[in-house]
Parts: sequence; structure tokens; C-alpha cells
Amino acid sequence: MKNVKTYAILALLSTFSMAMNAQVKNHVGVWAEAGEWSLLTRQSEYQSSIGVAGGVGFLYDLQYKHLIFNVGIGANYGMTAFNVNANQNQTIENQEDLQRDRFDYVYELRDRKDNYTNLMLQVPIMIGGQWGRFYCLAGVKAGLSFLTESHTRGTLTTYGVYEKFDPFRNMPEYQFFEGLAVNKKVPVDFNFFNLDVCAEIGARLGYMTTARGYDIRQSTVQYRLGLFVDYGIFDLHKEGELPSLTVPNHYDAVAAYKTTTMVDGMTTNDVMSTSNFAKSVNNLLIGLKFTVLFELPEPKNCVICRDSNISSVRRRKGGTKFDED
Repeated sequence: MKNVKTYAILALLSTFSMAMNAQVKNHVGVWAEAGEWSLLTRQSEYQSSIGVAGGVGFLYDLQYKHLIFNVGIGANYGMTAFNVNANQNQTIENQEDLQRDRFDYVYELRDRKDNYTNLMLQVPIMIGGQWGRFYCLAGVKAGLSFLTESHTRGTLTTYGVYEKFDPFRNMPEYQFFEGLAVNKKVPVDFNFFNLDVCAEIGARLGYMTTARGYDIRQSTVQYRLGLFVDYGIFDLHKEGELPSLTVPNHYDAVAAYKTTTMVDGMTTNDVMSTSNFAKSVNNLLIGLKFTVLFELPEPKNCVICRDSNISSVRRRKGGTKFDED
């Protein structure tokens, strides 16, 4: 009687294990995404940036009934821009030209635009569900920032504000220039580690069937197309104390008549490194994501091993205690 109970329990466990194995599906896949990338500024006079970003990666995807779990690795590259609406001025006060007239040398940067590019390595961990053609996922993406760069463009005008005369403009011999193009690239340090909370919702595409049987065609490839949102919970930028423009300490009257020292000595500092830029900067990416999944083959049953195990159980003696012969 005890042997019958033992065999019944073993048969039940074996049936449950086979059912579990049949319901769990393992996939590997690739994904590609693209969308609008913004850096959101908190407590700042500057508006949030607008740009584009895209990424590719690989993932492992586990499906059990309606449950989905996946983890992967990928790379994301984007460009986003801050438009500075107000003119930015910097003044060297109380200077003297060759005629010993006192004046203030003024730098005026108009139509400024700061572009930022960033390459990020990401590790997404997502969990969700699927019902028919509908699916949804939520989770986090841990990211590391690499190769971040800023590109500043604008139009520069310099002029002199005199005590005795109207402002002197467009006089190159005084190094007063009108409408010079500014175009400068510099490396930038974002905070190295970032963490985004993310969500994805969409549809499963291609051939699908809920029927089962040897004569029913089953597809081993799945497709997903969805809308996704990534939001950074950490501050992305490093606070800076720089002015918008770094200019020479004084006006060199002798050199002014021979070179472009005053313009060459000016530096545009990227807007995110300037003082009082923003209390924090958070990442936001919204777009479309396309995923292709390839089902991994299920492990095949070993008939010889199964027959060997059955014979071994039959040879064992006594109740629920298994003794070798």
C-alpha cells in the first residue's frame, strides 16, 4: 500500500513538473526604440530641452501564462537642445582706449542654443503581463553615461559704451564686431550613474493562436510594438558655478588695434554648468519601441534516462525509504 502511495506522489509531482515546463517559454530577442528626449529643469529660468534619442539592445524574456519578465542590455544615444531666449551680456567695466577715453567693453550673445549629446549604456529590468495581443511592462533601467558633449551656437556682438560718446559699434579697429558666429564644442560631465523608472504598453504582432496540438502551427517568433516612457529619478547634471560667458580681465588697447584678442579670449560655458541653472535636471524619453523575440527550444526528454529511473524505482525496497539493492 505504501508503495502505491509513493508511486502516486511521484506521478503527481512528475505531471506538475511537466505542466510547468510546458507553460514556461524562454526567449531571446533584440529591440530598437526612438523618441523625443527632454531634460526637465526644476526651479530654473531656463525651459526644458527638446531633442531626439534612439537605442538598440538585446534581452532575455521569460513568459509564464500571462506573466512576462525580461532583462537585457542596450545602448541609447540622443541629442537635446536648450534655447536661450534672452540675450546674454558680459561687461568689462571702466576701460581705456588709445585716446584715453573711458568706456565699458560689452559682449552680447544672441540667439544662443546649447545642444547636448549623450551615449548611455542601459540595463533594463521589466515585469508585466500579456492578454491576447495586448501587453504591458514596467520596471527600471540602470544607466551609465559616456561621451557627453555640449555644442554652443549663437551670434556675438561686441561694442563700447563711452562716457562722452554714443556707443561705438562695428569698428573692428577697436575690436567692436557685429554678428560674429559662435560655434563651440566641449566635453561635459553628467552624473555617471542614472536610474530611470519606465513603462511600456502596446500590441503583439504577427501570427498568434491559442489552439494546441501536433497539427496546429505554432510560431517561434514574436513581435511587439509599444509606446514607452522613461523618467529619470536622479539628478542628471552636476551643478556648476561658471558664468554664461568667461571674458578677459581687461581691454588691451595696443593689441586691440592689431588682433582679435578680445573675441578669442572669450569662452562660452555650456548652459548646464552655469550658476543657478536649475535645482535638478531629470531625464525624460517618450517614444516607440519594437521588439523581436525568438523562442528557445525546449529541452528534449531523455527516454533512456526515464526508463532507467523507472527501473531503479521498481528495484527499490520498503515503504517510503529508498534503499539501494
